[in-house]
Amino acid sequence: MSRQLRWIAKPLVFAACLYPALHLLAGAFGLAGISLGADPVARMLHTCGKWTLNFLMITLCMAPLGDLTHSVLWLRFRRMFGLFAFFYALLHLVVYLVLDQEGNFGALWQDIVKRPYITIGMLGLLLLVPLALTSTAKSQRRLGRRWTRLHRLVYAVAVLGVWHFWWQVKKDVREPLIYAGGLALLLAWRVWKERRSLVTAVKLSAARPARTDGA
Repeated sequence: MSRQLRWIAKPLVFAACLYPALHLLAGAFGLAGISLGADPVARMLHTCGKWTLNFLMITLCMAPLGDLTHSVLWLRFRRMFGLFAFFYALLHLVVYLVLDQEGNFGALWQDIVKRPYITIGMLGLLLLVPLALTSTAKSQRRLGRRWTRLHRLVYAVAVLGVWHFWWQVKKDVREPLIYAGGLALLLAWRVWKERRSLVTAVKLSAARPARTDGA
């Protein structure tokens, strides 16, 4: 199964993750009859932002799915999904800066300062940077327990992403509400798992025989 995962499943999943970006690229150049509509820049911004959230949510689903199915197979895709979340977040920023603001860094800075939803979005992207840089197995070994604590930031990033989306749409919050509900369930699962682990640790500690001076 490991060889099949490496040579078949992972490339297929990678291609599926890359497809939205390739679809936008084809639409931008008018290839394969793909159109991005009357406002292609807005379409690209929305698509990249939405797929950033999608991949954040998918990444957070890997651990619960592993617990439910008693399989580590899901966890083998978690890093890929997390890196694609970072990729689409970067693409979201590039489209905004290069196409929407025409490379005007001054205008970008003014938007970050004046528009709270952009401030929140930039903060989420900045928090994703250390997660992407330390996503390798080598970094995990080097950081040890600190790696686990660092990568819990993904929950904060997801909260900021949903918040950014909610404030950006302003009136029709039905779609952001769906993301918020899903994230709330994932956060509740995380809290429940942490409490269960703590209770188990306390029980094991209580069941352990006390050491005597002569031991």
